[in-house]
Amino acid sequence: MKFKPISSAAALACLVLLLATVYGQSADKRILTLDRIFSSSEFRSETFGPARWLADGSAYTTLEPPSDNKETRDIIRYETATGARSVLIAAASLRPSGAAAPLVIDDYAWSDDGRKLLIFTNTKQVWRQNTRGDYWVFDIAAKKLAQVGKNAAASTLMFAKFSPDGSRVGYVRENNLYVEDLATGRIAQLTRDGSKRIINGTFDWVYEEELDLRDGWRWSPDGRSIAYWQLDTEGVPDYYLINDTDSLYPKIITIQYPVAGQTNSAGRVGVVSAGGGSTRWLQVPGDPRNNYIARMNWAVNADEIILLQLNRRQNLLNVIIGSARTGKVTTILNEKDDAWVDIDVEDIPWLADGNRFLWLSERDGWRHAYIASRKAGAEPHLITKGAFDVVSIEGVDEKTGWLYYIASPADATQRYLYRTKLSGSGDPERVSPAAQPGSHSYSIAPNASWAFHTYSTIGSPPAVELVHLPDHQVVRPLAPNSAVIARVKELDVAQPEFIKTDIGGGVTLDGWIIKPPNFDSSKRYPVLIYVYGEPASQTVVDRWGSTRYLWHQMLAQQGYLVMSFDNRGTPAPKGRAWRKVVYRKIGVLAAKEQAAAARVVQSWSFVDPKRVAIWGWSGGGSMTLNQMFRYPDIYQVGMSVAPVTDQHFYDTIYQERYMGLPQDNEADYRAGSPVTHAAGLAGKLLIVHGSGDDNVHYKGTEVLANTLIAKKKQFTMMEYPNRRHDISQGEGTTRHLFELLTNYLETNMPPGAR
Repeated sequence: MKFKPISSAAALACLVLLLATVYGQSADKRILTLDRIFSSSEFRSETFGPARWLADGSAYTTLEPPSDNKETRDIIRYETATGARSVLIAAASLRPSGAAAPLVIDDYAWSDDGRKLLIFTNTKQVWRQNTRGDYWVFDIAAKKLAQVGKNAAASTLMFAKFSPDGSRVGYVRENNLYVEDLATGRIAQLTRDGSKRIINGTFDWVYEEELDLRDGWRWSPDGRSIAYWQLDTEGVPDYYLINDTDSLYPKIITIQYPVAGQTNSAGRVGVVSAGGGSTRWLQVPGDPRNNYIARMNWAVNADEIILLQLNRRQNLLNVIIGSARTGKVTTILNEKDDAWVDIDVEDIPWLADGNRFLWLSERDGWRHAYIASRKAGAEPHLITKGAFDVVSIEGVDEKTGWLYYIASPADATQRYLYRTKLSGSGDPERVSPAAQPGSHSYSIAPNASWAFHTYSTIGSPPAVELVHLPDHQVVRPLAPNSAVIARVKELDVAQPEFIKTDIGGGVTLDGWIIKPPNFDSSKRYPVLIYVYGEPASQTVVDRWGSTRYLWHQMLAQQGYLVMSFDNRGTPAPKGRAWRKVVYRKIGVLAAKEQAAAARVVQSWSFVDPKRVAIWGWSGGGSMTLNQMFRYPDIYQVGMSVAPVTDQHFYDTIYQERYMGLPQDNEADYRAGSPVTHAAGLAGKLLIVHGSGDDNVHYKGTEVLANTLIAKKKQFTMMEYPNRRHDISQGEGTTRHLFELLTNYLETNMPPGAR
């Protein structure tokens, strides 16, 4: 059959219409465009909170704009059971003297007695999050607003917290600790050695990024003392980032960043009187530069500290109790692993008797919940039993004897709330509704009778509601997101299909696939595979993916099959063996399994095996490079964003956790690094990186570029000046990036079935 040719003018008109549909605003609400996804707010989810449970959970507070001013927010109190609403603190009350407008509340906290409010405002970014800012205290009874640390420079206070009796506020300022008396205004400076190299009460880059530690100090239960981390970064190599865009001459930004095998900060924990004085340091054994204090808090009482010490190899974890008075320590529990030990708790959750705490361990091959004793050498008691993983502990109801946790025994793409008897007897009970497959998350009230419940699926944005536990009855919607959910439903898209792909050797990978809305199985389609593949994250989860999901759907509307697979080594709840088989094989085993999945995809009758593309970000960018270099027969196009091109360049804690030290494992470091295999490039490759990336440094992309040049390999590279790892800073950056990716894909692998 022959097609009748069309005129040049008609062809141009069709092209203009197509470009307007893909890149601009489409009048058809069924069609996605870059502008709709990245430049408009029509798919932006409504938010709830930040919300705080009060007392025993019988009430909670949240922020809501007053009816006459949408730019400010009142503090609203709700009775949990009845929904009775009252304005606890009007926004107008939070206007500093002489200011034109009330404070913008970024976060807030209540004193234990509920009489004072601590407001965090005027915040600034430190590494990943906004953890510097200004703090104000509002006294409800006195209706008085006062700034904490008002003599400090703007946005220099961090992690302010009320003392247990609410009379004082402690905070970190420029790497030193302070306590301020709210009645007198007297400020006690507790540490004086804070500097660029000595960090008190907070953390350096690598501790924050890889151990998820930011707030580095704790009030004692009686308010008399403060326990805190101190990091000494002397000897940690300086990393230099060059900012070419913000001044007439370039600025050099210096970060203490230890790459794999190099010197770490020395970390220790001390206790100081809240009134000032000398610090007593806990006598934790081992070289502080080759061990990490990964968690720390008071051990229920005001006399003892509990901390988690992780060796540098991260295959031995010690649970240690230390005396705040003498500094002497005792190890009460060990965890060992031939690969690595995960830190699976944000804090140690103690039971009411103060002698036992909840613990997560993979000691039987699955991540299970245990009850451990503060008695040294006592074996933990298993609570959750069976061939499944506990993803996270969510709450405890000691009164009725139940532990609440997230798990998904039958399907690693889902997340549900379960509960099990604290005694370990009986079978687990699913609390999340059976009729709601997808991802459920919870903030459970102190009495475990209520929870803020957030629910989404891969194809539907999150909705937030208040539920009663354990029956999960919906009490009231909190952020139903009805308008956004409706907009997503009216799109002309096919719902993603979750699939299982047998790649041989007894290994089956979870995946999802998005098909074009007018999919015709008798034709062959081009494929875009979205990849991550490292131990830090899954891509195959039945959870709303926001703008990235919508972009994938936009590409499907243009005629692409879009899909993703989770190889072994990703943190799926499939048992220890699944997750840790990649030890010392990062970039090798996962790359092999992703390639095996892609070969299966090529065999499908509706796939064009000569039109396969791959893309990913960060670890997914590294995986994209490994696929393009090591398996050039599979992929025609690759788009790698912010990749680790050489594992020697990434930080100590992450890279050594999964690979060991390069001094002990040089061959595997080389084998897993994409730059080693650059000569294998055959397809079209786009590499994108922000020059201000303080996480995965731009240097790696430059080193790879030099290698590709030396190997006479053509490629395309885009630098985003002074952007960080998320490449989002600056007006229009995100849309520009995704237009770049869209253009590159469509130019080098046009959409549409054949």
